[in-house]
Amino acid sequence: MRLEVARGYVLSLYDYTGVAVRPWAEAGYKCVCFDIQHNRVLPRIETYQGGGSILFISADLHDREVLSDIANTYKEHALFMMAFPVCTDMAVSGAAHFATKKATDLLYQEKAVDHARWCATLGDVLGCPYFIENPRSVLSTKWRKPDHSFEPFEYGGYIPESKATHPEWPNYIAPRDAYPKTTYLWVGNGFKLPEKRPVQCPPDYAAQYKKLGGKSMKTKNIRSATPRGFSQAVFEANDYPTP
Repeated sequence: MRLEVARGYVLSLYDYTGVAVRPWAEAGYKCVCFDIQHNRVLPRIETYQGGGSILFISADLHDREVLSDIANTYKEHALFMMAFPVCTDMAVSGAAHFATKKATDLLYQEKAVDHARWCATLGDVLGCPYFIENPRSVLSTKWRKPDHSFEPFEYGGYIPESKATHPEWPNYIAPRDAYPKTTYLWVGNGFKLPEKRPVQCPPDYAAQYKKLGGKSMKTKNIRSATPRGFSQAVFEANDYPTP
């Protein structure tokens, strides 16, 4: 994990797809995505014009030592951080399973909430603007109230018509993120919430959810992928002036 550190980095935790940092990489930033699913032996890297890149590093973010390592490596060089802690044990959409899980582990939910708290602590240690994202979940009661909420379609206007179709999952995600999904943000260190540019949701938007049911890792990764419009909006609102 210890790299030759450049002028600054954009970090993204619990990020398998890299969608959240792509606007930053396209603008020339060095980005690092940490997720346990990435290849441990051969870290993958995507390069972009202008010197930007995304490095995908395998990391068990439920291990505090790993977070400490990230803090030590990037404390003086992080420009922005985002985190998408696993919501499986916290999202209210899975409330029907809470009792069963608690019978196996009384502290399962507290552990999941701690993982989100650790992300906030890391952001504070790094000293850069950050946000932590989760759907409607117990974080609001077991940690603290969120600072903001949004729906993907509210930022669909940041996606031009010429790029309306999702490049990776056109059969699963509506063009220009024209679908609702209440999402919450916990932010710090001067994070700027971008201005909303909503698009209209089509009458059949619910068809998207029918395609993304089930427990396969593929559908989980697609469901958890950051909306493109929101990613672009966050970049535009929090971008740094060119040095």
